[in-house]
Amino acid sequence: MANNLLEQARQAVNRVVEMGQNMNQADHQKEIEVAKNVIHSAYAQSSAEEQAELQELEQQIENHLQ
Repeated sequence: MANNLLEQARQAVNRVVEMGQNMNQADHQKEIEVAKNVIHSAYAQSSAEEQAELQELEQQIENHLQ
């Protein structure tokens, strides 16, 4: 299950970063929230290595927002 959530987190962050500029502001904000929620859900069921990757995904979102 954790691997599934990790994959969902990767996909959600990819949508935010890759497609964000082609979305309207409301849709972009929704995708950001979805990505953050999936990342947080994945933390509880992830190994330390997976948690490190989730932290990197969170950082990608933060970098995208700057």
